[in-house]
Amino acid sequence: MDIVNIIGAGLAGCEAAYQLSKRGVHVRLCDSKPLKKSPAHHSDKLCELVCSNSFKANRINSAAGLLKEEMRTLGSLLLSCADRCAVPAGGALAVDRELFSDMVTEAIVGDPNIEIIREEITEIPSDGVVIVATGPLTHEALAADISARFGESLRFFDAAAPIVAAESVDMDHAFFESRYGKGGGDDYLNCPMNKAEYEAFYEALVSAERAPVHEFDVMNPKVYEGCMPIEVMAQRGVDTVRFGPMKPVGLRDPRTGHRPWAVLQLRKENASGSMYNLVGFQTNLRFGEQKRVFSMIPALHDAEFLRYGVMHRNTFIDSPRILNSDYSVKENRNLFFAGQITGVEGYMESASSGLLCGINAARLISGQDTLTLPETTMLGAMSRYISDPFVTDFQPMGANFGILPELIHRPRDKAERGQAYADRALADLKAYIEDNIVLC
Repeated sequence: MDIVNIIGAGLAGCEAAYQLSKRGVHVRLCDSKPLKKSPAHHSDKLCELVCSNSFKANRINSAAGLLKEEMRTLGSLLLSCADRCAVPAGGALAVDRELFSDMVTEAIVGDPNIEIIREEITEIPSDGVVIVATGPLTHEALAADISARFGESLRFFDAAAPIVAAESVDMDHAFFESRYGKGGGDDYLNCPMNKAEYEAFYEALVSAERAPVHEFDVMNPKVYEGCMPIEVMAQRGVDTVRFGPMKPVGLRDPRTGHRPWAVLQLRKENASGSMYNLVGFQTNLRFGEQKRVFSMIPALHDAEFLRYGVMHRNTFIDSPRILNSDYSVKENRNLFFAGQITGVEGYMESASSGLLCGINAARLISGQDTLTLPETTMLGAMSRYISDPFVTDFQPMGANFGILPELIHRPRDKAERGQAYADRALADLKAYIEDNIVLC
């Protein structure tokens, strides 16, 4: 009996396991929890979300939304779970993270084709088909084995935002509204600041004490732009944060009738709305400093912090040198890598690579050719980006229209242009599925 070993039961590993199982392949899904956890993990469940609870934009004429629609078309387990436990988030798909993990765990644990192995894997198995999906927080022993096989891994740091109790937000200094009226009326809770309040907050933020990162034992860490700590961003200038996560555009404070000088947006962390995430406030400040500095925002002056922000190490391989566009290793077609360790950036990007790894591993076992989706699809463009040998300074990349081939007739309007990309991608994906019998 053919068995595929998957190392890592995060988003990529679980999606890969599901895709293999529904094609009749038996899977050993190995995960170190609860025996050993990374500094960012807390739950014993599968598919734990350690950073934001947002999967980014859901509208089909956005890059992130197109990626999701392609995954739905291919029968993604994680998208199905996410859609069923979504919480209001304007035009984004955000989830109740506990319910999401519960749903995925139940589906995987209850699958008769999937065996869960609770142990730390310290080296890549040498026999059979293997998918490494250990993510950006790969444990030291396995990371060392990967480095020994393929050369030194690249590393950078990633940060998570704090979560506050909803009942502790002072509603005299906050209001519900989505930018430009998108989504529901209560998708975001806005915490406005005037110029004097913001400038005092800024001065406190740039001078606040940061937590040490020596426990990760890395030299010259890189901070990834897509999840940059708010205090690092602030060092770039007094208006950087105000033009970034605290931008006030598209909002009006009902107390004044005017646009605020700066705004912190809070997003529901769970379906009941009892917890809120500080949007864009990933941080590595000491816990006491987070309480002191973030409480300077008027709406949070007496906030109860249910979880403080943390910073953790991320690791990814030099994929253009190591991987093919089907996520297999160039020197060993029986070995696949999936998830953020490949350099795809984002929850759904990670899951999408697991989806393709699962499909391709099943095809490999059955004697079929592995697949690379059309370059006009977001899934196909991302797999080509991470395997492009002409990319020399390789950095993580999320879904974006810039990696797709240019449109022949390019609309000037941004929304129309996004829709044109989406229409082309989904038409090409449908034709490719029919020609290659991908869904079997």
